[in-house]
Amino acid sequence: MLHYTGMKKLMQNQFAKKVYATAAKIPRGKVATYGQIARLAGRPRAARAVGGYMAKNKDTKSCPCHRVVGANGALVGYAYGGLAIKRKKLLDEGVSFKGAKVDLKKSLWKK
Repeated sequence: MLHYTGMKKLMQNQFAKKVYATAAKIPRGKVATYGQIARLAGRPRAARAVGGYMAKNKDTKSCPCHRVVGANGALVGYAYGGLAIKRKKLLDEGVSFKGAKVDLKKSLWKK
C-alpha cells in the first residue's frame, strides 16, 4: 500500500496527465483559461497548479501551452520566450485581442 506521500505524488501525476491532455485539445485560434483547464481536468480550484504544469511542459507541439491564459484574458506567463512570443504565436493563429488581453468573447475555447 502506498503511504500518504506516494499517494499524493501519484494523484498529482494523474492530474498532470489530465492537464496536458486537456490543453492538447485546445484548437488553433482559441485559448482556454488556467481555471478552465483545471475544471476540465477534474480539479476546479487548481488553476495555479495548471500554471505550474504549463511552465514545465516539455512538448509544446503536442501541448500548446501558449494557448492557456489568465481568467481575464491576460497573458500571464510563457516559459518559452516570454509574453511577446506568446502574443505573437496567438496572433499568428488568429486569436483576437482587446489591447493587451485576449478577447475571450471571441477566442475562448467553448469546451
